[in-house]
Amino acid sequence: MYQISIVIPAYNEAESLPELCDWIERVMQKNQFSYEIIIISDGSTDGTWQVIEQIAQKNAFVKGIEFNRNYGKSAALHAGFQKASGEVIITMDADLQDDPEEIPELYRMIQAENYDLVSGWKQKRQDPLSKTIPTKLYNAVTRWFSGIPLHDFNCGLKAYKRKVVKSIEVYGEMHRYIPVIAKAAGFKKIGEKKVKHHPRKYGTTKFGLERFLFGFLDLLSITFVTKFRKRPMHFFGGFGVLSFLIGFLITTWVIAEKIISIYQRTSYRNVTEQPLFYLALVAMIVGVQLFTAGFIGEMIITNSSKTQEYIINQSVGFEK
Repeated sequence: MYQISIVIPAYNEAESLPELCDWIERVMQKNQFSYEIIIISDGSTDGTWQVIEQIAQKNAFVKGIEFNRNYGKSAALHAGFQKASGEVIITMDADLQDDPEEIPELYRMIQAENYDLVSGWKQKRQDPLSKTIPTKLYNAVTRWFSGIPLHDFNCGLKAYKRKVVKSIEVYGEMHRYIPVIAKAAGFKKIGEKKVKHHPRKYGTTKFGLERFLFGFLDLLSITFVTKFRKRPMHFFGGFGVLSFLIGFLITTWVIAEKIISIYQRTSYRNVTEQPLFYLALVAMIVGVQLFTAGFIGEMIITNSSKTQEYIINQSVGFEK
């Protein structure tokens, strides 16, 4: 088992990978760590996989995984986590904006201070305002939703205990919310470290402004999943029963009002002439549908399990 496994998702980063691997090697040798580097080519089309193969042939500590198409950063991280054999797993981006010199301190915080997860904080971001301002808003909303006091949830530079990455499942676009997923799994000692952030040296960013909209939707999704994934009836059934009861009480009141008016021989409107009656019926129908959705959700949870949806085209450096 290695002391450190470094997991690097890469999408069209052929230019930066040789320099990044050399940089990591210098840091590892300086600190006398036993380590492995796992690079995942996420459907790259610029020769990234060929570069990974060349590096792996020269350096036994470099291992590679190639996807048959682009599945996204979450799938790449999940594949790397499954292959990692280090006591501490470090994730970082392949674009040279994350600094490998931060690795020794991240490792120390996990081992000496017993953190489950340590997230980097790019306090001085080398990005344009079009990215930094939305990022601050996104992080503030995520802190409020999750209750985790991190300043930079989406920083690619993170460190984990081995048992954390082997226990959680990262899917869809949930890589932004790994601290939230880890906390929901019971790993609550989450730390933060200020890290250096360098300007991009090669290529262009692979993410546009749409990631902030999708990120907010993913936050709502992960909040729901972490609380109700194993008990959907508590969510749908609760709202369903509430909606049905409101509709039932309104319907009862409308009918009772007519009966009282007939008994007292006062003027009244037919039940079917009152808009409130139809609103009550809608509430009852919606309540039944929500309750049914919760029931179906419970059946699905009982009879199925989530699986990752990616195909590994080939790999290099791993034992057969």
